[in-house]
Amino acid sequence: MGKGVSFLLLALVLCYGVTVTMGYRGEKQWRKERERREEEMEPEEEEEESESRKSWFLMPKSRPAMTTDAGEMRLVRSPGGRIVDKPLHMGFITMEPQSLFIPQYLDSSLILFVRTGEARVGCIYKDEMVERRLKIGDVYHIPAGSTFYILNPGEGQRLHIICSIDPSESLNLDTFQSFFIGGGTHPTSVLAGFGPETLSTAFNVSLSKLEEIMRGQQEGPIVHVTKSHAPSIWTKLSQLQEQDRLKQVKRMIQGEADEEEKEWSWWKLFGMFSGNERRIFGDKAPDSYNIYKRKADFKNDYGWSVAVDGSVYKPFKHSGTGVYLVNLTAGSMMAPHVNPRATEYGIVLRGTGRIQIVYPNGTLAMDARVREGDVFWVPRYFAFCQIASRSSPFEFFGFTTTSDKNRPQFLVGANSLLHTFNTPELAAAFGVTEERMRRFINAQKEAVILPSASAAPPDEDLKEREEKSEDGGPKVIRKFGDQMIMGFD
Repeated sequence: MGKGVSFLLLALVLCYGVTVTMGYRGEKQWRKERERREEEMEPEEEEEESESRKSWFLMPKSRPAMTTDAGEMRLVRSPGGRIVDKPLHMGFITMEPQSLFIPQYLDSSLILFVRTGEARVGCIYKDEMVERRLKIGDVYHIPAGSTFYILNPGEGQRLHIICSIDPSESLNLDTFQSFFIGGGTHPTSVLAGFGPETLSTAFNVSLSKLEEIMRGQQEGPIVHVTKSHAPSIWTKLSQLQEQDRLKQVKRMIQGEADEEEKEWSWWKLFGMFSGNERRIFGDKAPDSYNIYKRKADFKNDYGWSVAVDGSVYKPFKHSGTGVYLVNLTAGSMMAPHVNPRATEYGIVLRGTGRIQIVYPNGTLAMDARVREGDVFWVPRYFAFCQIASRSSPFEFFGFTTTSDKNRPQFLVGANSLLHTFNTPELAAAFGVTEERMRRFINAQKEAVILPSASAAPPDEDLKEREEKSEDGGPKVIRKFGDQMIMGFD
């Protein structure tokens, strides 16, 4: 009997020691991650150091990935470290009316979300050339290694796309790499790496004609396709009606077009990589999915939320990524909860609010006021909540690092874990009576999205932050917010 008690005491001491050690290691890891981020700060960002300590899970750093007169793509890199279960970069594409993001393939998979405007996206799907028309609210998946283009056919409407970039298959997890099929001197086509004789033989054209096409493009990755520029195959195709354009493409591929079209069409280059030039627009290819047309997964008087995973949109099964959209009414709160299966990356689309994130040891990791254009992330397992300001609705969109149902676990509310654990053991854990515990957890009658006027940030705090951001805020994201989010309606 004495030996049994001694063994039990020893086990308890060991467990306590392991707990303390793991807690120390965990805190050391959080501290190391913060120090690493602060070391990467630009000199002009040093003034934000104190603010960054309060907003570690905001993603202020953005870099221009591609910029031309016809549009740009900006990139927000996923943070690194062991607490990131799956890096997921976020990209922001702006395209002027009648412009083209030229044919390319990436070493990373993409999920496109059309925020405003319309797009025509063409890509290779199972050796077929597929084109899809995307409108506001549509999401569309492009696998890694699949050649694609994006066309903005509108005459007076800019195209704005928010995209996730999954670098899990990339050559370098820190970023992504574009391999341009189309190109010239800027950007350079991957074909340019082969010798002139090799390409001349492969295309069955003369060296002079090869030189003409391989050095003709100098406008960058995003180009205009309007009449004001030199006529091209893309310009002609973009100006045709959809059915006429498809017939023309088929005619070109089947050898019925004129000599110039047969030789210089980028569709022929697609054919070289697809392995089957005669299968052009397959009806079996996945379509886009419109998140705004989906019925809310949860809705009450205080807001609604929608999630799209692999069970709803099959291409997400292969991407390992899902999307979500949340709209909170003024002053309401998404109840404190945990994502047990995924890290969450989001961007504020409309309104202002507040995001709180908690460390595993029960201390506050971040309490940041956010507005349109702010990008944030929440690590897997971390408890957090979002709170709308008192003056306006709060809408945010984002990506999760799982294509399965995320099944968030709510810590507060009528459907919370506390209700499930409404047992004598729960009362004992809090050191109160069962009756007192029952009254405590039953006080909140609402679930998931809760009324929270007392916790909502007042307008004056946001005004003060906006004034401060003129000198010290996340500058590039602010730029994105001003140019691409505000005024979408």
